[in-house]
Amino acid sequence: MTAAALDHPPSLQSRDRVLRDRMFVRGWLYVVVAVLFALIVVGGATRLTNSGLSITEWKPIHGVVPPLNEAEWQEEFAKYRQIPEYTQINKGMSLDEFKGIFWWEWAHRLLARGVGVLFALPLLFLAFTRRIERGLMPKLIGLLALGALQGAVGWWMVASGLVERTDVSQYRLAAHLTLASLIFMMMIYVARGLAPHSAPAADRRTQRFAGLLVLLVLGQLYLGALVAGLDAGLSYNTWPLMDGRVIPGDLFVIEPAWRNLFENPKTVQFIHRMGAYVVLLAALLHAVSAWRWEPGTTHARRAALLFVLVCVQAGLGVATLLTHVDLHIALTHQAAALVVLGFATAHWRGTKGAWPLPDGSAATARP
Repeated sequence: MTAAALDHPPSLQSRDRVLRDRMFVRGWLYVVVAVLFALIVVGGATRLTNSGLSITEWKPIHGVVPPLNEAEWQEEFAKYRQIPEYTQINKGMSLDEFKGIFWWEWAHRLLARGVGVLFALPLLFLAFTRRIERGLMPKLIGLLALGALQGAVGWWMVASGLVERTDVSQYRLAAHLTLASLIFMMMIYVARGLAPHSAPAADRRTQRFAGLLVLLVLGQLYLGALVAGLDAGLSYNTWPLMDGRVIPGDLFVIEPAWRNLFENPKTVQFIHRMGAYVVLLAALLHAVSAWRWEPGTTHARRAALLFVLVCVQAGLGVATLLTHVDLHIALTHQAAALVVLGFATAHWRGTKGAWPLPDGSAATARP
């Protein structure tokens, strides 16, 4: 046996190789998360600029190439002029104005394709070179399947605004954004679990509270998508009162009553406001309880930072409302929502400790 082998026994060599492979996979996943973050923000800009219906066909391969000459631009514009959004809202729009909304939607779709390629090709390479642990592969394949489903949901959403409506269905918009956020969240969860943890798992109560916060933030994102889908943020632009009252009237004027929760802009905005207060209070209670149950630990520090992030996000929400949905502030609000969701997910996963190594030992960070 060589001196090098004595210095690094097989078990240690295997451990180092697994940790190295995990670091590689984790880095790749975080790159995908960054591009997915950009994709969701551009999707928000597409909605806020009313650009989502500018491309009326779904061409997964050919659609990568935009119009390259005047004739192709006129052909694309002619297709847009046939849908209700143009005939009822944008009639008389110039070709240059059409290009302005076209590029937002084209960029959104290009990023979506880019995320798919960025995930699928490295996944094949990592699987071929046996750098993915057996228990990890089903999770990654599941994420790939969700990504494919998300593409179909995106077109399903766009199709809702091409025949009878002048915009997309808020139900489908909310499903599209929520699924994107779920993929974003799950990818961070998987990547965070691959990282060596410097601290042991947190108390079970802290783990459960952290998980509850993730669900609350995801639910608030869904409510925000309904607000965007109904343009509900363009009315009742006062705070803390809404329509001059703490609890405004006419919240249930549509029959049956449940439809108000999804179709009444006033009701949807009010519920989104209330949801923000719930998330803020939950984040505060989580921070306080984490300091009581896990004093001085990294879990408690992350819980405190999460509360700060939620406070910033709440402030951006108020600013978005008071500025009548200023484009830049509204996009910052959406981006911050993803930051909160991502951090809450990483924090939740961190409270559980790292996934054990194949030999059953703990994947702890070296001092």
